[in-house]
Amino acid sequence: MPAIRLGAVAYLNARPLVHGLDRRTDLFTLQFDPPSRCASLLHESAIDVGMIPSIEFHRGSSPYLIVGGMGIISEGPVASVALFSAKPVDELRTIAVDTSSRTSTGLLRVLCRERFSIAPEFVPMPPAFGPMLDQCDGALVIGDPALYLDHRAAGLNKIDLGDEWTAMTGLPFVWAFWAGRPGVLSGTALRALATARDAGVADSDAIADAYCGSERSELCRGYLRDNIKYVLDDRAAEGLRRYYELAARHGVIESPRPLAFY
Repeated sequence: MPAIRLGAVAYLNARPLVHGLDRRTDLFTLQFDPPSRCASLLHESAIDVGMIPSIEFHRGSSPYLIVGGMGIISEGPVASVALFSAKPVDELRTIAVDTSSRTSTGLLRVLCRERFSIAPEFVPMPPAFGPMLDQCDGALVIGDPALYLDHRAAGLNKIDLGDEWTAMTGLPFVWAFWAGRPGVLSGTALRALATARDAGVADSDAIADAYCGSERSELCRGYLRDNIKYVLDDRAAEGLRRYYELAARHGVIESPRPLAFY
């Protein structure tokens, strides 16, 4: 049987989910890309299974199946998805949005309407703080750049989107999960993904040290331990359904698809 083509997110928060999978060449090939690119590759059938931003579940030409029990999830502050600005949130008229993730942009649209009561213009831009804030009142940045920025030293406010979501709904937020078309994952492959997740969570300190280096080791260890969860349980699934409901309400997607799992 040909190896299953996996496409994973290139950020730190995805590393525990792929721990050791590079050694499972009997089952998988593995590549890393930004979240939006990972989703595009799955939509194009250039990979078999992708670690896709959760909003992309609604954007394939045919329904996907989700690998049950695992994902990239937060409950409360996520630390790595945030709106940065020198102005109060109610004064924001334009927001530059990181083109790397459509889920975060969709969530920000929901929060602007449901929580902040603002209707800013969203301007898609590459994730570079200087140009984003030169051209817009605020900047939505995700992943490692958002995690590493010392916003206080930069004189910026940081609004953590995970924290705002949980404060508004009382639920976790599901940022990404493994998804693919029916029939591409065997029971053996599903067990291998679960084993990788469990080993990665157990070894998260070493993963953080290897990825971030000694200067950021404490920050990254705490991030993987305290901000990111990797079990997509019933409450996380409830948060996912709630996000899809609000995304449909505000035109991010047309209508929610029922969750379907391998």
